[in-house]
Amino acid sequence: MSTKVAVIYYSATGTVHQLARAVAEGAERVGAEVRVRRVAELAPDAAIDANPAWREHTEATKDIEIASLDDLVWADAYAFGSPTRYGNVAAQLKQFMDATGGLWQQNVMADKAATGFTSAGNTHGGNESTLLALYNTLHHWGSIIISPGYTDPVVFAAGGNPYGTSHPGGAGAPGEEKLDAARYQGERLAKFAARLRNTGN
Repeated sequence: MSTKVAVIYYSATGTVHQLARAVAEGAERVGAEVRVRRVAELAPDAAIDANPAWREHTEATKDIEIASLDDLVWADAYAFGSPTRYGNVAAQLKQFMDATGGLWQQNVMADKAATGFTSAGNTHGGNESTLLALYNTLHHWGSIIISPGYTDPVVFAAGGNPYGTSHPGGAGAPGEEKLDAARYQGERLAKFAARLRNTGN
């Protein structure tokens, strides 16, 4: 049976979406079955329409399935992506995670591998603090955090963030170095999830 990985993310203008796709590709290349899901948008249309890139991305990804709690039950491992909001997780993803109380009480997410990725407007715009904030929830779930660390040269080539792949969105779309790091992160997550499942944890 294939390892099941849920890549669940929020993206306003597309950077985190691109990273999510790359994480999924990495997990798939080591044989994982992957679901890519976006969380529901909370922002009003007026805010989205005020930013043409936001509206364009919203329309371009409207056919991607919305994440549900069933995706957490289904998966052996999780990759969560969020843009930085004042050094913290975006409200859209946070609301999804905050709705997991019932599953948390049943230990559904416990002992499952999990990781995170992010994008801030600039290099020092909160990339690391957003991932650390995201990981607070994973600690409470009892999940096993699989960070990339400095375990492969692609991490250094992508800027050297050991907490998870990150990209300064103000610099434009992620280049191949960042996407390669995200693919590696997805691959690493899937491999560890398979090990955990095979040892009965």
